[in-house]
Amino acid sequence: MTKKEDEQRKRLKPQERLSHHHHMRIRWKEFFTSDNQTAAKDATLSERAVIVGHIGMMFLSYGTGAWRVRTAMNTVARKLNMTCSADIGLVSLEYTCVDRDGKSYTQALSLPSTGVNTTKLHYMSKFVYEFENDDGNWTIGEIHQRLTKISRMKAQYTPWQVGLAAALACGGFTFLLGGGIVEVICAFLGAGVGNYVRRKMIDRRLTIVANIIVAVTVASCVYVGAFYLLRLFIPLSKHLLDGYIGAMLFVIPGFPFITSGLDMSKLDMRSGLERMAYALMIILIATSVGWGVAMILNVHPQDFLPLNLGAVTLTILRLIASFCGVFGFSIMFNSKIQMATAAGLIGAIANTLRLSLVQWINMPAAAAAFIGAFIAGMLASFIHQKIGYPRIAITIPSIVIMVPGLYMYRAMFNFGFISINIGARWAMQAIMIIFCLPLGLIVARILTDKHWRHAG
Repeated sequence: MTKKEDEQRKRLKPQERLSHHHHMRIRWKEFFTSDNQTAAKDATLSERAVIVGHIGMMFLSYGTGAWRVRTAMNTVARKLNMTCSADIGLVSLEYTCVDRDGKSYTQALSLPSTGVNTTKLHYMSKFVYEFENDDGNWTIGEIHQRLTKISRMKAQYTPWQVGLAAALACGGFTFLLGGGIVEVICAFLGAGVGNYVRRKMIDRRLTIVANIIVAVTVASCVYVGAFYLLRLFIPLSKHLLDGYIGAMLFVIPGFPFITSGLDMSKLDMRSGLERMAYALMIILIATSVGWGVAMILNVHPQDFLPLNLGAVTLTILRLIASFCGVFGFSIMFNSKIQMATAAGLIGAIANTLRLSLVQWINMPAAAAAFIGAFIAGMLASFIHQKIGYPRIAITIPSIVIMVPGLYMYRAMFNFGFISINIGARWAMQAIMIIFCLPLGLIVARILTDKHWRHAG
C-alpha cells in the first residue's frame, strides 16, 4: 500500500474501511524482483507464473468463458517453459504452474465483480497471438507495458452513449416482439434512461442487485410516463402499456447465459454453473421488479396488437430492427463501431431467418433458435478468419437478441399470481430456447474450429 493510499484509508470510517477492502487490489509488479530488461523466459518460476495468472485474470474480467481463459493461460505458459492447470469460475481463478524441474507455484485470485468488454478482449487476444508468434521472446518490461496499456484503456463510450445504445437495442427488440410505433418509442425512451442510470451506478461500483432494481424501475416508469404523455395528444389504448417489458430488456445477461452453455460443453462445469446462476439471479431480480410494476399499473401481459404488415415489408423491417438491436447490445458490451457493425449484420441475417422460420413454416421456436444461432456461428467464423475479431465478441451480441426475455417475464408474472401451469409453459419454452442457442454456436464451432472440437 502506498503512503497516499494509507492516508486515504485512515480518513475512512471503520465500516468504510471494511467495505473499501472487501476485494483488495492485486499489485502485479510487486511480485517481481527481476528488472524489466530480463527476458520473461529467464525469470523465476514465481514471476513467470504471475504473468500467466495476470493474463488469465484480465481475460476473465472482460467477460469471456473459461475455455478462452484457459487457452490463453496455456499458450503463454507453454512459451515460458511451464505447464499450467487452472480451475476457473465466474470471478475467481485458482491455478498452478509447474516448470521443467518439477517445481510448482500456485495462486488463488478473485475479481470484485464481472462485466463484458469486447474491445479489451480483442486486444488481449491479439496480445496472446503476438506473444505466441514471437515464441515468448519478450522482456518482463514489454509484457508489463502491454498489459498495463490494455487494462488502462478507458471505456469506449460515455454513459449517455451507452444509454442511447440500450434505447436502440430495446426499440428494435420491442418491434421484433410485435410492438408498434408507440411501444417502440416508449421502450426507446425507457431503456435509454434506465441504462444511463445503470451505467452511472456501475461507475460508482454499486452492487449489481441495487443497479438492476433501480435501472429496471426507472426504465419502466419512464415508459409509463412517456405513454401517458403521448396519450395527452393521441388517443391510445391502455393495452399498449403492456409493451413496458421491452424497456427493461437491456438487463438481459446474454453473455453469461451463452458462455455458461459453451463452458459446460467443454466440461468446465464450475464456470458454466456459476455463470448460469449469475444470469438467473439477474433475470429473477429484473422480472420480479417487472411483476411489481405490473401489479401497480394493473396490467396483464398480452400479445401485442397485430401490425398488419405484408411479408416483404415485415421482413425488411425485421432486418433493420435486428441490426439495430444487435448493434446496440454490442455497443453496450464496449465493442468498437466496426465490431458492432459486423455483429449487427450477422444478427440481422440470423435473427430474421429465425423469426421467418417460426412465422412462415410454423417451426418450433427452439428449433428456429438453434438454426439462427448456428448461422450466426458460421458467419462469425468466416469474419474471424478474414478480419480476426474474436468469435465470442461477435457471436454472442448477434444472438443476445434471440434470448427469450419476454417468455421469462411472462413465466415470472404468472408464477407471481400462482398461475403455475401457465407460468411453467412459458418457463419451459424459455428453457428450450436458452438451451438451443449455445448448442447452435457449439455445432458451428465444432465444424469450423479444429481446436474446439478436440477434448485434449
